[in-house]
Amino acid sequence: MLGKMGFENVAEPPVSGAAGQQLTLHQRYKDQFPVTEHLIYLNHAAVAPLCRRASEAMKRLADDACAYGSLHYADWLAAYDGLRDSAARLIGAHPAEIAIVKNTSEGIATVAGGLGWRNGDRVVAFREEFPANYYPWLRLEARGVQLTWLSIYDDLETIERAVKGARLLAISFVNYLSGYRVDLKSIGEICRRHECFFFVDAIQGLGVLPLDVEECRIDALAADGHKWMVGPEGNGILYVRRARWDEIEPVEFGWTNSASFNDYSSRDMTLRDNAGRYECGTLNTIGCFGQHAALELLLEIGIDQIASAVLALTDQIAQGLRQRGYELMRAPTPETASGIVTFRHPRLDAGEIVAGLRQKHITAAPRQGWIRVSPHFYITPESVDEFLHALPKA
Repeated sequence: MLGKMGFENVAEPPVSGAAGQQLTLHQRYKDQFPVTEHLIYLNHAAVAPLCRRASEAMKRLADDACAYGSLHYADWLAAYDGLRDSAARLIGAHPAEIAIVKNTSEGIATVAGGLGWRNGDRVVAFREEFPANYYPWLRLEARGVQLTWLSIYDDLETIERAVKGARLLAISFVNYLSGYRVDLKSIGEICRRHECFFFVDAIQGLGVLPLDVEECRIDALAADGHKWMVGPEGNGILYVRRARWDEIEPVEFGWTNSASFNDYSSRDMTLRDNAGRYECGTLNTIGCFGQHAALELLLEIGIDQIASAVLALTDQIAQGLRQRGYELMRAPTPETASGIVTFRHPRLDAGEIVAGLRQKHITAAPRQGWIRVSPHFYITPESVDEFLHALPKA
């Protein structure tokens, strides 16, 4: 059975606990998030707490490297491969199409800087984007590339008109400020019809909402692990469709971009026959251990289940805010809702409200005069109620 968001209603599977008690999803995995012992954490759209499995994996690597140096280097290589495999399963790609990068910005810059731009090429971009998915495209104007600026709230007909004759469209899966979730599948179909490269900044949706690069016809995608993928900072993924590899040259070139990187005496600069061609030098090994563990946890739970749980929480938040007289930046609908809800008090300063919540051990983020909250699946409805009651009256 599908819920109102189109995701399977299995967020609270029937798992028995003591004396036959049915355990909810957050009860089953609460031990993975010790942060719940200290905070009501509603700031996953900024920096999420590490899940326990990620923390323990990183500790194991740190202790091993302290005691043995690189003696167990084979385990490091296995962690890299494991991360690529987990990321590929998360988005419906092949592991060979996954590069490990240090953050979303590096992934975006790799695509923006690596395509062989020609004078007069045109890019479709969006005004409401986070700077990481704005500046790289804007800088292309100096190379003779034309920019067509749209709003993420424009209808599909407007987007299709803009895409005609464009070389690339770049958009975020979920907007960092309003939480608006775009229709990736429809936009991907538009881009495919007009042979336009489709790039997606997925950082605010990956790990909390289902995403399939084949179904959405995405050519390249970047995301960091420190938000909804509950991993460490400084470790992200870049997906590049196999058919697009030859179009994107590495922006940085080091010893690991080449196919012969294991032969230190080689001077052959032939690129690796996988997305590793975009990896320049030594990787963030401890981050790879942590991120691999975090992704395996999310895959074990199931993204459909996570999505159902999170969307139920954000719906609860949105309804509670309306009842308390707060203004929503963007009222969520079944088609556009995400893990983010952004709102403001009719009179009080957002920063002051966030500071007051923090004194009550509730985290939120002030953003451009608004308050942004972003719960993950392990947050309980009771904690959401506590947050709502902690807000000043409107």
